[in-house]
Amino acid sequence: MATSAYFHIPFCAHICHYCDFNKVFAAGQPIDDYLQAMDKEMEWTAAEFGSQLKTLFIGGGTPTVLEPVQLGRLLESIHKHFQFHPQTAEFTVEANPDGLTKEKLAILRDAGVNRLSIGVQAFDDELLQAIGRTHRRGDAERAVAMAREAGFENISLDLMYGLPGQTLEQFLADLETAFSLHVPHLSAYSLIIEPKTIFYNEWRNGRLRLLGEEAEAVMYEAAMERTVAHGYQQYEISNYAFPGFESQHNLVYWNNEEYYGIGAGAHSYIDGVRRANIGPIRHYIEKVERGEWPHRDVHRLTFREQMEEEMFLGLRKTEGVSKARFRQKFGREMSDMFGEAIRREIENGRLEETATHVRLTKRGKLLGNEVFAAFLGEM
Repeated sequence: MATSAYFHIPFCAHICHYCDFNKVFAAGQPIDDYLQAMDKEMEWTAAEFGSQLKTLFIGGGTPTVLEPVQLGRLLESIHKHFQFHPQTAEFTVEANPDGLTKEKLAILRDAGVNRLSIGVQAFDDELLQAIGRTHRRGDAERAVAMAREAGFENISLDLMYGLPGQTLEQFLADLETAFSLHVPHLSAYSLIIEPKTIFYNEWRNGRLRLLGEEAEAVMYEAAMERTVAHGYQQYEISNYAFPGFESQHNLVYWNNEEYYGIGAGAHSYIDGVRRANIGPIRHYIEKVERGEWPHRDVHRLTFREQMEEEMFLGLRKTEGVSKARFRQKFGREMSDMFGEAIRREIENGRLEETATHVRLTKRGKLLGNEVFAAFLGEM
């Protein structure tokens, strides 16, 4: 039985220029009907796949765009259908700095939420405006202070680098500001231009000037070096934490473990089957109201695909892929299935092998996607 879940709230007060997640403007949307449909999908999921949760992540969109009554209703549905281990469960909610209020923080805390992931992206006000964010530096600092006052200790901040017009000095300043807030977890992601985003359209029309790969690599190396200097440990390509504050939910993904997703556009992985829910809000609601699972796509992974995913997901972790775990899951030796790819990547300086693991080198972290691709179709 899966013991991890992702719930998707696809509503936003504003659409950021880089975002390609399933989202819509909240104004005029049937939010109450959507929450009712989610409640029904929760009921089916708990009955079919189990109701005990070790990790739950509510993302979006912007979950905190919900009105307090709606937020309370969502959390009530969750507790109606699922149970959490009182001491060890990790319950995360994503938030925007300007969407957090003392009232919403109290609702979250009272419902057992014990981790906040705050989408800061940058602390430079001009950069924030350029990427379509509605908050400013002061909002982010106040959000962290309010969260602490509300009793939250496990707080993560998202940062971005490689943004149009961003300088190394600006990114270093962002890191220093984040360090000054003493949050126990940081994520730092490079900008990726995705189809169906504002930035993608501007890039296609020649109106968006991007930083080169070399400039992005310098920023990434700076992130790795500065976080370690401030007591963080890099435990995944883009994630850094004080010991004991690693994201347990995200580790479920990177460990290639089972989870289920609820809501429009949410994904599940259970019993070797990946399922993707319908994205459009009204189509999702209509299908659930007809008493049907809202799946858009269902794909049963082959044995080969499962092993490939074990490699390219596990290699995202700093510790890499465990040989013993691979053997236990698949009844095969990693070297028998991927020996040639491992040998090539070691020769290229992008992988290293220990007695227990295969993992990325520093150079491999800079070229992760190329390394991951080496394990597709290898057998």
